[in-house]
Amino acid sequence: MNIYLDHIMPHPLASIQHSSDSIWGNEIVLEYGKRIVLNASSGKGKSTFTTVATGIRSDYNGVIRYGDRDVKTISPNEWATIRKDKISVVFQDLQLFPKLTVAENLRLKNDLTGLKTDKEMRDMLDQMGIADKWEQQCGLLSMGQQQRVAIIRALIQPYKWLIMDEPFSHLDEGNTQIALSMIHERTVEQGAGFVLTTLGDLHGYSFDQELKL
Repeated sequence: MNIYLDHIMPHPLASIQHSSDSIWGNEIVLEYGKRIVLNASSGKGKSTFTTVATGIRSDYNGVIRYGDRDVKTISPNEWATIRKDKISVVFQDLQLFPKLTVAENLRLKNDLTGLKTDKEMRDMLDQMGIADKWEQQCGLLSMGQQQRVAIIRALIQPYKWLIMDEPFSHLDEGNTQIALSMIHERTVEQGAGFVLTTLGDLHGYSFDQELKL
């Protein structure tokens, strides 16, 4: 499932000067199975891209297509299915439930598909160095710990595309490399693709394609 951006220009960004090679206002193809980095400075629309590409907002000119389908023709019920089975997201603001435990946040996602066992999810937490936080309320975790939970939550569902908005902003380089390795392994395992937005640090990863805002 390729994602096509046909001269997309979000309304809030229309007054900003964009470079000639920006994804905004041009024809861009995100090829299925590719690992793509979206590089931009603050205020250029990284979070806007995430919400536009996942159907959360539609205040833009131009057309976004999944394959042959204009995303503006997708119904709310269809979006629910797409977000369950085909597109997974790590939002910049994480969107965890702060009063629920790590276990409860992960189970809410996993119960939609039953893809992982509790042991498998706990093993993923262990890889990320937060196995002891299983019963901890998410709101009491550090931002770095919450970010790792949000990454794991995104990885425990099936997906064709994984879209991540600055997913390592609160992680040190060691934890970033662990997270990148898990993301790479899970994405390759599914034959999927991902788009990762960043302020510029590529963390030594060999992306298939680099785009700009």
